Amino acid sequence: MVLRFVLMVNKQGQTRLAQYYEHMQMDERCALEAEVIRKCLSRTETQCSFFEYRGYKVVYRRYASLFFIVGVEGEDENELAVLEFIHALVETLDRYFENVCELDIMFNLEKAHFILDEMVMNGCIIETNKNNILAPVHLLDKAAAA
Repeated sequence: MVLRFVLMVNKQGQTRLAQYYEHMQMDERCALEAEVIRKCLSRTETQCSFFEYRGYKVVYRRYASLFFIVGVEGEDENELAVLEFIHALVETLDRYFENVCELDIMFNLEKAHFILDEMVMNGCIIETNKNNILAPVHLLDKAAAA
């Protein structure tokens, strides 16, 4: 499974975290984000959590006030596996921030990126074990406190 982008967006459509795994011009990114976010926010609870847009398969899930949006490329990607990745990401953030919320992402953006980077490298999911993901983050916290 190759991820192309990961977005964390609030209910008002403001991007709180954006990570891209392929080169894209800034204006293309802005247009892509705006359209994908608009589509996700306009969908109802009864609609499925994935749709196709510009050759991407977009999979999203809402947790409290945040939408976690992942774009994958290719028709043979498994949407349920992407939903499972989103859930693993949220559980990992929950464990680190102790019930993650939008403010945790905003004020600790580098930690959120670091956790995501421990899970995904060049668009490939490399780790889903929460303990293995958070071990280097806790080491950084210990080093910063010393």
